[in-house]
Amino acid sequence: MRGSNPATVALSVIVLSTSTAGSHVFAQDQARQQPAGQKSTLPTTTNIKIPDGAKLLLRANEAIYNKDTQIITALGAVQIHYGGYKLVADRVDYNQVTKRMTAAGNAELITPDGNRTYGNRMDVTNDFSSGFIDALRVEMPDNTRLVAIKGNRVDGSKVILTKGVYTACAPCTEQGRAPLWQVKAERIIQNGITHTIRLEHARLELFGQPIAYIPWMTVPDNTVKRKSGFLFPTFSVSQNLGFGAAIPYYYVISPSMDATVTATGYSSQGLLLQGEFRQRLESGTYSLRAAIIDQTDPGAFDAGTTDASAKLRTLIASKGDFKINPRWTFGWDVMAQSDNDFARTYNIEGLNQSTHTNQAYLTGIGKQNFFDMRFAYYDEQDATTGSTSQKQQAEAYPVIDYHAIAPKSVYGGELSLTSNFTNISRSAADVVVNPDNTDRFLGLEGDYTRLTTELQWQRSFVTPQGLELTPLLAARGDTMALGMDGPNSISPSYVYAGNYDTNGVAARDMLTAGLEAKYPILATTAHSTQIFEPIAQIYLRPNEQLAGQLPNEDAQSFVFDATNLFDRDKFSGFDRVEGGTRANVGMRYTGSFDSGYKLDSVFGQSYQLMGTNSFATPDLVGAGLESGLETARSDYVTMFGVTMPHGVTLSTSYRLDHDNFAMKRGDTTIGYVTPILDTQLTYTHIEAQPDYDIPTNEDELQPQVKLKLSDQWAVNTKLGYDLRANDLSEHDFGVIYSDECTTASLDYNWKRDTSSTTGVDWSIMLHLTFRTLGEVKVGGN
Repeated sequence: MRGSNPATVALSVIVLSTSTAGSHVFAQDQARQQPAGQKSTLPTTTNIKIPDGAKLLLRANEAIYNKDTQIITALGAVQIHYGGYKLVADRVDYNQVTKRMTAAGNAELITPDGNRTYGNRMDVTNDFSSGFIDALRVEMPDNTRLVAIKGNRVDGSKVILTKGVYTACAPCTEQGRAPLWQVKAERIIQNGITHTIRLEHARLELFGQPIAYIPWMTVPDNTVKRKSGFLFPTFSVSQNLGFGAAIPYYYVISPSMDATVTATGYSSQGLLLQGEFRQRLESGTYSLRAAIIDQTDPGAFDAGTTDASAKLRTLIASKGDFKINPRWTFGWDVMAQSDNDFARTYNIEGLNQSTHTNQAYLTGIGKQNFFDMRFAYYDEQDATTGSTSQKQQAEAYPVIDYHAIAPKSVYGGELSLTSNFTNISRSAADVVVNPDNTDRFLGLEGDYTRLTTELQWQRSFVTPQGLELTPLLAARGDTMALGMDGPNSISPSYVYAGNYDTNGVAARDMLTAGLEAKYPILATTAHSTQIFEPIAQIYLRPNEQLAGQLPNEDAQSFVFDATNLFDRDKFSGFDRVEGGTRANVGMRYTGSFDSGYKLDSVFGQSYQLMGTNSFATPDLVGAGLESGLETARSDYVTMFGVTMPHGVTLSTSYRLDHDNFAMKRGDTTIGYVTPILDTQLTYTHIEAQPDYDIPTNEDELQPQVKLKLSDQWAVNTKLGYDLRANDLSEHDFGVIYSDECTTASLDYNWKRDTSSTTGVDWSIMLHLTFRTLGEVKVGGN
């Protein structure tokens, strides 16, 4: 070490060691130069206290001490470590009198929380609590960046940047190209106490072009996960509401509570106010929501709708989900509104479905049992005045499902219990009138209660020859309280050919003995493995009791295909039960080839051997009719899938006529997937089913394409084309951009809607998300 007067050099420096290449390493007791209790701060981060007794470690190629000026100069690859801070530069001058350090030449300051500050010249105090930096650049751990001509530290907690730029985008590699987005501000204030970054007289630039002027805006710094303040506005355009601008304010109440208040002004209907409160507890979360508007021009809506007749419209909703313990949960999702179309008309997020399910539930899941209880009310959001659709919806209070498997085997087999309790009420009948006097009663007015309990035992055996046999025994019982009006009492114009039970109570039972036989055959070659598995089932049981005489609430939807060919009871719910002796026969095949091909398929048929065919027995909704199972020998069902090399897939599902193999129902999908292209084409055919409101054959093509143009850009489109009408039924198109700092999407949706006055329903939505700033939504229909 050299000095101006080596004989009188007095340093508070201790040389710890000497490294190679002429570097010097020494430490200084910096704690005694700092008043007790004073907080050391960093010009680019929150206040960070340097521990008492912290040592300053300096490493440089050369160190010079000037006794006269009391300046220590470190030259060449200078590194200073102190209390978690690190300062790197070509040269650092430390003045022992002023207690300031001046760094020049590739200066970089790294803070304990990971922020990196770069500058041509830095002048800071010895504890980094104040100072200024020329040509400042700050890189934070979350990849946000600040750049300014200069930066000054004031009041021990603020950094003021002059003519600064804020962005969360990585620097562009192309010379002279601006980041995707940035905010240029006359002044940027970073507050280490409030943990905010305030941008004053700011311009938001996209692709280097200014798109918005903002007098001031505040964003949280990288240390904050949640911060109160205004969020980005959203915009919309619609025929009846006009232009809409929504300004949300987010408020952090506590670490476990927050709220959002949104004011939306519509040019045609006035001010819509919305509020949402959220709280997280130890066992779960819940939220409360409310909305209100006093419509200024209800006449803008179609006459005869609830939208046109309503003036003051209100809404309240709540949602919750809680864990009682690791196995039990309960929750709710409820909404109440002043009229039946408020949430849908104003597109209130999460509540704008055509049918909103209000429910409360309790669910338990164990190792070998399951319990679920739900109360449900279905809110039909229909603008038609005087519509009976809401009254036609059933209210469930409650529906309970329970399933359990015995923990120990019973006679070497598995014993299981399945139970369902249903209690519903409906205030108006739901009837579909067919021209051929085969009216369908989708729901009856009144109350209906049913308790179903079923025990099942099954055990599998494998013979020495490889035949797998699975015998099955089942016993089921149903008790019902029938408080619903019979179909013939609704109106003299309605016709029901069946004999509805009007006794008020009913009971039925079903005993089943079944046997399943499978004989898997493994075939291997040098380049493939294939399994051929013939399957045969037979179920002996009596006829279905009271078929067509009872309500059918949960077994209305039924499609016979390869997925339910081997089901013991093919009805979708408990209100119907399959009766009579039936056999199911089919073949399952899987193959895997070294060339990359994988095949799987199922083909089979079902036979009604004895007794009454439940699918040929009409009920109130016509379940089973034209299903392919109503004849003694069912239609053929098949499913085939192939995965080919290079991303090609093919899947099919068909139901073929049992006499001439004509296609009754089918789906064919072919797909092709590469790193840049994901596309598929689906063809759907449904043969005419007059009893199910399908008067003519339906054939539709649905092409779908997603193309990745680059690492950031992608486009997608989806069409629905009616081959019979030679017309589009649906069209979706979207453009997506995504990188490390921005996500943008433009979506266009068009579809036919016979319920609207124009017969067309369309929407356009632009969604922009700027990381750390917020999101902007612009859309309408």
